[in-house]
Amino acid sequence: MKKIKAVYIHIPFCNSICSYCDFCKVVYNNDWIKPYFKRLEEEIDNAYMGEEIETLYIGGGTPTCLTIEELEMLFNITNKFKKSSNIEFTIECNINDLEEEKLKLFLKNGVNRLSIGIESFNKDKLKFMNRTCDFKDSKKRIDLARKMGFKNINLDLMYAIPGETLKVLQKDLKLLLKLKPEHISAYSLIIEKNTLVGLNKIKPIEEDRDAKMYEGLCKTLKKAGYIHYEISNFAKKGFESKHNLTYWNNLEYYGFGCGASGFVEAVRYENTKSLTEYLKGNFISSKALMSKVDNMENELILGLRKLEGVSLIEFFNKYEENMQNIFPLKPLIKSGDLIYKNDHIYINPKKLYVMNEILIKLI
Repeated sequence: MKKIKAVYIHIPFCNSICSYCDFCKVVYNNDWIKPYFKRLEEEIDNAYMGEEIETLYIGGGTPTCLTIEELEMLFNITNKFKKSSNIEFTIECNINDLEEEKLKLFLKNGVNRLSIGIESFNKDKLKFMNRTCDFKDSKKRIDLARKMGFKNINLDLMYAIPGETLKVLQKDLKLLLKLKPEHISAYSLIIEKNTLVGLNKIKPIEEDRDAKMYEGLCKTLKKAGYIHYEISNFAKKGFESKHNLTYWNNLEYYGFGCGASGFVEAVRYENTKSLTEYLKGNFISSKALMSKVDNMENELILGLRKLEGVSLIEFFNKYEENMQNIFPLKPLIKSGDLIYKNDHIYINPKKLYVMNEILIKLI
């Protein structure tokens, strides 16, 4: 049996709801916290098989909107996991929640990576996103985290907001780089139907401007010494997200909590997004057994998100199949959409922006 080395835990509570957010979330209500943790613990007790965990990721929602007492309850649950000595333990944070007492608690419980939703420092962008963020205050809070011993910090950036110019994005990047994060996740706005932005029928920016922004962003971060290792992710050498690489390498992982998803013993499952159902103990809303073909397709779809792509040798070792016999790689190599080099197939860096169109031709 394959050992599962990664755990994702979803905390669906937020102090306020961002206009673009499509994740499973509800506005924080103290009455729901204890019953939620009771169910979360039950779900973990039923499913976790006692493996040594190498990555643990607490996401949301906004885990840091919880009080100190509630965070202690959460860590009592995460302490059930047998953790490897070099675990990467991430918690997602809202910059405004980062205070000394919470940071101390994180360190005490083994958290060694902070993923902070900055998104932007631009007033118009922040207003559009229904967020608040101030550069001076952010710097002060990140400096405090550094002083306390955090050496691995990711900052999230969002771009391609209606009305945004290249100049606005470059200013955001300049300020973000002043905070010296080890990792940057940069996402272009996707307008989802069931978000405030979607309900208000906001139109996305033109595709060519979006592409220019992506190009400019990649160039700026590369120049600043970041390795562009996944379509939306950039890291200083050695600080690539081990947890997210679990997904992109098509490896199995546990997903716990309302709205989480997981991949265990060849089954991909989605947990309910309904807090009411979750609190009743109805955790899983759908599951599907992955066939060998499904797994090979996922290996390619997820693996091509990485700039190094997919290794033909590793693919063969995993599935005992030659990738070139399964997928129409040759015509796409010939057209320049894909590149084959040093045993790896990867998307031509100049065509990353049209990655989805390439994947459609492949699968």
